[in-house]
Amino acid sequence: MDKECKERTEAMNPINRILLYFTLTVIVLSLAGGFSKPSSELYRNQVAVLMYHHVHDQDESSSTVTTGLFRGQLTYLQQKGYHFISLADFRRFMHGGSVPDNAVLVTFDDGYKSFYDNAYPILKQLGIPAVNFIVTSDLADPLAPLIPTLSKEEIGEMLRQSPGMYDFQCHTDNLHRMIGNKAALTSVTDDQGNPISGDAYNAKIAADSAACHQKLTELHGKPEAADAYAYPFGVFTKPAVQLVRQAGFQYGFTIVGEMATRASDPMQIPRINAGNPQIQPANLHQIIMRRIETVKR
Repeated sequence: MDKECKERTEAMNPINRILLYFTLTVIVLSLAGGFSKPSSELYRNQVAVLMYHHVHDQDESSSTVTTGLFRGQLTYLQQKGYHFISLADFRRFMHGGSVPDNAVLVTFDDGYKSFYDNAYPILKQLGIPAVNFIVTSDLADPLAPLIPTLSKEEIGEMLRQSPGMYDFQCHTDNLHRMIGNKAALTSVTDDQGNPISGDAYNAKIAADSAACHQKLTELHGKPEAADAYAYPFGVFTKPAVQLVRQAGFQYGFTIVGEMATRASDPMQIPRINAGNPQIQPANLHQIIMRRIETVKR
């Protein structure tokens, strides 16, 4: 700094002098690369698989979120730098393929009609893929359940309008129910709760899984499309998993609240519950952040 410049600087009041030095420092550091753009990477080589059930503005339950909250959660995650992937992307990831940093897979259970009426329009507008695990026996009469479910026509429309974006997979054919206090999938009993033999149990699970696979094949028009299964109530056993796999399902989704990695057992893929009305957008981001701390980056 020359003598004249030094004299002018010393003549400044202290506040102006601090501002001048700060400005010069910013300029120098910027030219030297001292400030770089913050990285948008929160995590890599793992996927936050989110679980929802019902999106509705009148119904209320611990697994029902309003359309406003659903949109708010997804929009918030997009703004935070998350990247949403499809089930096809997730399959490739599990086989060694890459996914974007901060990858998220949106899943739904139960195949409620509210997916078509309320969730699908939001997902489509935001450009976010999703997979819905449906109870295929409900396809025969989708208005019969207490909460109406998706029809073949609605599923077909979504598959045609957005190929590869929206997928529909198995949540059993007719085992999404309880037998006494046990899930039908794992209960070694008949429908009246009477004990049955191991062979009879195996036949029960095999028949139900085969029925679900066949109905999904008819919906998609190709047998290889039916390959994912969500365990009802998140309950499963080793024998049940083996029987489901033998029916042709390669991926089993649980309700264990962790991140999915390539090291995850493909038949025990964890999911993070996002479909509780108490989970505000910022809370969902924080929940995911806490989960990645337990996974080797």
